[in-house]
Amino acid sequence: MPERSDLRNVAIVAHVDHGKTTLVDAMLRQAGAFTAHQAESVAERVMDSGDLEREKGITILAKNTAVHYAGPAGGGKPMTININDTPGHADFGGEVERGLSMVDGIVLLVDASEGPLPQTRFVLRKALNADMPVILVVNKTDRSDARIAEVVEETYELFMDLLDESHSQDALDFPVVYASGRAGIASLVAPEDGTMPEGSDLEPLFKTILETIPAPVYTEGAPLQAHVTNLDASPFLGRLALVRVHEGTLNKGQTVAWMRRDGSVKNVKITELLVTEGLERQPGTTAGPGDIVAVAGIPEITIGETLADAENPVALPLIHVDEPAISMTIGTNT
Repeated sequence: MPERSDLRNVAIVAHVDHGKTTLVDAMLRQAGAFTAHQAESVAERVMDSGDLEREKGITILAKNTAVHYAGPAGGGKPMTININDTPGHADFGGEVERGLSMVDGIVLLVDASEGPLPQTRFVLRKALNADMPVILVVNKTDRSDARIAEVVEETYELFMDLLDESHSQDALDFPVVYASGRAGIASLVAPEDGTMPEGSDLEPLFKTILETIPAPVYTEGAPLQAHVTNLDASPFLGRLALVRVHEGTLNKGQTVAWMRRDGSVKNVKITELLVTEGLERQPGTTAGPGDIVAVAGIPEITIGETLADAENPVALPLIHVDEPAISMTIGTNT
């Protein structure tokens, strides 16, 4: 099958406070996503855009950031790495399922002192169930209480625990990258506990992502199929549907078949198509297989539905979301 060799879609998975957002900031910086004035004024922790998220340093809503990389690992040709952020909380199971449906692999970020924690286990199980390749990043190697070798060993044990007969044991051959997100340095060589990784930048991490995460594949000449994986809102455009294009192309102004949860099909027009550049959404004209874009023009669209070719509509499977662990009925006081 043909593949989009210039594109990688990856989810970043970590427990709360293990430095996920700081690492993504560093990747954007290295890829030159911030202009000089942005770099000075950019809010630290770009992924945490809500006030509560920034204050608490937690990620609740899955977000998508596009890193435009043109370094040695990609042979100098421009590559796009879409980084989808997943929440580090089991309570946000639905967010996790949808985040994983957009990507082809996982960066598992683990603190060099704390090691893998329960929330990591929850998301990792979902990733392994989807047979996705995983890259382990041991972050904060320069912490004074770092215990790097033990943390890698604990992660192997976690994998052994989660892999049963139905999984391929190849999942244990994951690459390990040692990093300090704050310093923006990554290495494939384990440093001494409490010291910086060798090197001067994140090139080894980019190289590992390009080599480990598969490029999106598609069927030549197939009709459009795009999956709605999340929703957002814009004060100017109303409801936005975040979609991953699986087959065909999606164009601004195109009439597509909106295949709803209840089985009905309605033709609608894509009034606006937005592509991610760094952290910003910019107006775009077209998206191909593997691209993750936001579209406007369908006020009632909801998660799990499919946008398909108007002449030949074929739905993608609905996304199944875990049932909530607790439910509550709120009524007026009687």
